[in-house]
Amino acid sequence: MDMENQIKRVLHIVSAMNRGGAETLLMNVHRNLDRSRIQFDYVSHLFEKCDYDDEITFLGGTIFRIPSLGQLGPFGYIKELKKILATTNYAAVHVHTDYQSGFAALAAKNAGIKKRICHSHSNNWGKGDGIKEKITLKALRAIIKYAATDFCACSTDAGRFLFGESWTNMSRARILKNGIDVNQFTRYTDTGYSVKQELNIGSETKIIGHIGSFSQSKNHQFLLQVINKMLGEGKDVTAVLVGDGPLRLGMEEEAKRLGIYNHIRFLGVREDIPRLMRAFDVFVFPSIFEGFGIVTLEAQGSGTPCIAADAVPKATDLGLGLMSFLSLDEPLEAWTKEIDKAFFIERPDEKQITSHFLKSGFDIKQNMEEWMSVYGGK
Repeated sequence: MDMENQIKRVLHIVSAMNRGGAETLLMNVHRNLDRSRIQFDYVSHLFEKCDYDDEITFLGGTIFRIPSLGQLGPFGYIKELKKILATTNYAAVHVHTDYQSGFAALAAKNAGIKKRICHSHSNNWGKGDGIKEKITLKALRAIIKYAATDFCACSTDAGRFLFGESWTNMSRARILKNGIDVNQFTRYTDTGYSVKQELNIGSETKIIGHIGSFSQSKNHQFLLQVINKMLGEGKDVTAVLVGDGPLRLGMEEEAKRLGIYNHIRFLGVREDIPRLMRAFDVFVFPSIFEGFGIVTLEAQGSGTPCIAADAVPKATDLGLGLMSFLSLDEPLEAWTKEIDKAFFIERPDEKQITSHFLKSGFDIKQNMEEWMSVYGGK
């Protein structure tokens, strides 16, 4: 059968389909696919069940599991990927493993896949900037440039990080916007009262929210210091921290050490993000580095004021008057004052929010055509 008359299948290479920024973006795209024409499959490097696995299966996608590049080594990794690629006539392979993505693209090239897309979701690799590390990054970039046909990024900074300073001049280089389904957030009617009841938070207490994995880049340590400062100033606040990760237990211990554990709610992974986001009085996002920060769009879609570290790309600001950026080098007092101000920001209505999302191009339904064009069709 002619490939054009079949459902095109695209294979996404990810670390694991848990609730991270890139993974949430992929699910936003997957939910809005015309699945009579195109379908997504995934390669995961985690053998245990992930947050989005059931939904992927429900939507008709297949999940393949193989050990990571670090476990298999380059030759073993490429061999395992080629086995998967031999099972289906894939229209494209789309790789989301940042600086390691060249190896997956190389496997796809060896397997004869015509569309090989490397996608940068970060602007930092956390390996240091010594001579050895710079040489390693240069070598990894060279593999990507050799093996990939398309070079996508969530922001200009993320593109420069993975593909080099001149990436915008490269053939088939483009920014793919991290869209969300804004209707999920604007049309959620819960006032936040039920969240306060569920979490045993006082009706007059202000909620400072954060959603993100407990990893070094998300900087929960700094957030706890901010909460501690506000409580020391006599402010009636409680922090609600949504997510999981390797540093969660350490942060729980740190909250106990600071004597603020009773003012923190560690919720783990949740599915009711719109409900929680609308309950937050302010969303604080003190990331050390961030390729984009899709969760800031979710905050603005909810009408929730958002205070972010200046490492977060300014392109996340939709012009609703909800975003402010501060340096992590600023004293804690600067952060607590900004949070105090945010409590009194007037929230925009649904019409205003929707209008700004459409103007900025961050509504997922609006930018689906651009996503589909990467795979060779609308």
